[in-house]
Amino acid sequence: MFQIILSALAILAGPAALPTPAPLLQVIAHRGASGERPEHTRAAYDLAIDQGADVIEPDLVMSRDGVLIVRHENEIGETTDVAAHPEFADRQTRRTVDGQVVTGWFTEDFTLAELQTLRARERLPAVRPANTAYDGTGSILTFQQVIDIARAGTERTGRVIGVAPELKHPSHFAAAGLPMEDAFVAVLEANGLTGADAPILIQCFEVGPLKRLAARIDAPRLQLMSVADGPVDRPDLTYAAMATPAGLTTVATYAGWIGVEAAMIAPDLDRPQTALIADAHAAGLKVAAWTFRAEAQFLPPGAADLTAWLTAFRDFGLDAAFSDFPAAAVAVAR
Repeated sequence: MFQIILSALAILAGPAALPTPAPLLQVIAHRGASGERPEHTRAAYDLAIDQGADVIEPDLVMSRDGVLIVRHENEIGETTDVAAHPEFADRQTRRTVDGQVVTGWFTEDFTLAELQTLRARERLPAVRPANTAYDGTGSILTFQQVIDIARAGTERTGRVIGVAPELKHPSHFAAAGLPMEDAFVAVLEANGLTGADAPILIQCFEVGPLKRLAARIDAPRLQLMSVADGPVDRPDLTYAAMATPAGLTTVATYAGWIGVEAAMIAPDLDRPQTALIADAHAAGLKVAAWTFRAEAQFLPPGAADLTAWLTAFRDFGLDAAFSDFPAAAVAVAR
C-alpha cells in the first residue's frame, strides 16, 4: 500500500509533483507526533508531517449526528476539557463498550457542533508533562479535516502523506444506531479514496467491518491484533489463532496488512524474534507493528532506547512502524 502511496502523488498533489524514494521502513505517525503534542490535534499531525512521517493515523469514533470524528476513544473525559463544561455535566454516564464498563462522556451523546466547543488536552500528563503546555490549543477534528491536513502536507512537502484511519468500536456504534461503515465509505467516496491505489490504510481490531469493506471498496485494509484477547465481533476467535500460518492465510482473503502489538514479534530484544513476520510475508501480508514510544516504561527488555528498538524491528524485516515519535522513526527508516 505504501509503495502505491509513493506513486499516487498526483491524487493528492497534482501531476507536477515528483515521486519520493521508498524508505526502508514506513513510518506511521501514531495519532500524529503524539509524543510531543496532544494526540489527534492539528499540531500533532502537522508536526509529524514536518518530521518526515509517511502516514498520519486518526482513530475514528462517531458523533450523535453521525459524523466521523477523531479521538482515541468514544469516552472523551480523558482527552478533552468536557468535565469543565457545566452545560454538559448531565451527559456524564456509565456505558458498556466492547464488554468493558466505562464512566465518562461519550461522543455518541454529543452533536458535532457540541463536540467542537471542546478543547483537546494531553492524555498522558504524568508521562508527557511537556505536552500539557498545549492543552486547550486544539479542537476535536473530523475525519475530513485529517484528510485535508494530509493533502495540505503533501502540497507543503512534496511527499505523499497517507492516512491510516482506525475504525474504533464499529459494533458498539452500530448497536447505537450509528452505522460507522456507511459514514466511512461516504467520506472515502467524496475524496476519491476508494481505489486500490488510494493513499489510505483502513484499520480495525474487528473482522466483520474489514470483510464488509472489502466487498464495497478496493482501498487497502489492515487487520489489527494484540497479544491478548480477540475481535469483539468474533468471540470464537483469538488474535493468537489469527497470527498462525492458517489464520494469516484467512486474513489475507480480506486484508493486505496486519498491524500487530510489537510484543507479538519480539517481547524481548535479547531473544530471537517470533516467526510472525516471516509467516505473514509467506501469506502475502505486509506487517506493521505498534506502538514505538520513547519513554523508558514502554521500552521492551533489551532495548536501550527508542532508536535501538526501531532498528531491531527494521532489521527483522518489519514493513511499517506506528510511532508516537516520528522524527526518531524516520531517522531509522531512512
